[in-house]
Formats: sequence, C-alpha cells, structure tokens
Amino acid sequence: MGNYKLTPIKLDNYKPLRELVFESMREAIIGGFLKPGERLMETQLAEQMGVSRTPVREAIRKLELEGFVVMVPRKGVYVSNISVKDIADVFEVRAALEGLAAGLAAERITSEELDKLEKSLLQISESNDDDLYELVEEDKNFHELLYQASRNERLTTIITNLKDQIERFRTTSLALPGRKQNAITEHKNIVEAVSDRNIELAQALASEHIQNAEQSFLKALQEAEK
Repeated sequence: MGNYKLTPIKLDNYKPLRELVFESMREAIIGGFLKPGERLMETQLAEQMGVSRTPVREAIRKLELEGFVVMVPRKGVYVSNISVKDIADVFEVRAALEGLAAGLAAERITSEELDKLEKSLLQISESNDDDLYELVEEDKNFHELLYQASRNERLTTIITNLKDQIERFRTTSLALPGRKQNAITEHKNIVEAVSDRNIELAQALASEHIQNAEQSFLKALQEAEK
C-alpha cells in the first residue's frame, strides 16, 4: 500500500460496521487516495481503521462485485485499473439511463424540486473556475436532484453505482478548456425541458450531455498522454 492511511472508523448507530468499512474504502478509491494498481493488505487496512479483518474481508468482496477491486489468484487484492474501453462502456450505459431519469423527472418533478434544480444551476455557474473538485460536487448534486425527481429508486442506485466506478476521473473531463461553460448550457437546457414537461426533449438532452462529457474526457486523456 502507498502512503495513504485510512482513518479509524467512527461508529454510526444507523449502519452496521461492515457497511462503514465498505464506504470508507470505497470513498478512498473514488477519491483517488487508494490508487489504481495498488495492493490492498487486509491486516494493514484493519489496523488503520481499528477493526478486525472480518469486516475488511466483507468490504473487499463487495468492492470486487462493484468493480472497484480485483482479486488476482496467489497474488492478492488490487485497486482496479480501469481501461478507456471500460470508461466508454460506463458512459454508454449512463447516457441511456440519464436520459431515462430526465424523462421521468419531466413527468414527475414537483415545483419545490424544480426550484432546487434552478438553485443548483446557479451554484454551478458561480463555482470557482480553478476549483475542479467544487465543480464536480456541484455537478453531482445537480444530477442527484434529477434522479430524486424521477421517483425511481432502483434507477438511482444503478446510475450512482456506474458513476462511482469512474468518479476518480471526473475532474479530467471537466478540465478541458470550455467544458465547464458547455456543461452549464447543457444543464440549463435540461432544466428548461424538465420544467416544460417535455419528456422526449429532456431524455435527448440528458443523453447528449453524457455523450459530450465522454468526448471531453477522451480528449483530455489524449492531451494528458501527449
């Protein structure tokens, strides 16, 4: 393992220990603190979090199911290396599901939720151009409000899981010059379509928004490789 250390688990009465250990490790991977290709040692992780090896082992199994880690026979457990093909696959599925969520939101959204979406748009517009992490958080909030308005919890769970698998690369796609402004315009258009209860347009715009994010990501990746 690298230099990053997981912090001791703080007990939360509402969640079982194995769930807290899983969330802590998952956040460390999504945040890029546990890096792709890094080996995870059960004993070390258990010591750092102040727990026994059992909840760590359970968390690793769950992380493997969700694609965050891979078990290499006779070698150990490693944080997944995600290929460009994997990322493209995730974006492809997300484009369809985000369209579905926006279409359902156009049909089911309340006036209070619409107000929250408008405020979220404002926060994205006013976010600091130099702080990509702030922008990612505001963008995440915007999409979560849309999912909430779709009234489909199963859909929300699937999209969130897909997003989490590539979350550690989000700043890369938003780093491309001009992408922030384009993303804001795309968000505005989605909100207008949802507000007008235009289901088909909301679907099309949300899918296109994710496809544009993918193109930005791939371009930023090419630039980084140069």
